[in-house]
Amino acid sequence: MRLMHTKLPEFIRKMKAIAATLGSTYKECEVVGLENLKTAKMQSNRTGRIERAVQEITKQEDVYRIEVAVIPRIPESMHSAVIRGFDKDGKPVHAILETINILHPTEDILIHDCPDIIDRRPSIGKH
Repeated sequence: MRLMHTKLPEFIRKMKAIAATLGSTYKECEVVGLENLKTAKMQSNRTGRIERAVQEITKQEDVYRIEVAVIPRIPESMHSAVIRGFDKDGKPVHAILETINILHPTEDILIHDCPDIIDRRPSIGKH
């Protein structure tokens, strides 16, 4: 299992390192959409595919900045809400679990004005 997943900080570091070291000039890379995650493990083979995509974009001479936006693919997805109460020492003493559906914007809001789009995603359920 260890080799099959990339830890979130490592994922972000890899994307920034690729953008900074490839190409003729330094290019900044920003990873957005994961700000609310304190920890996560990313699927390693998909991390590699995203690394290669960042490499391809970084090598383009007309690109000066890279953004990796991670958004839910299914616009309406169910999330768990964990409401916790902590004692004076900071230990959790009460918890309530709830569910909430969140309507996420689709990738169209990020690519609607981009003239060159390559869609490499497999169909839903085949990845």
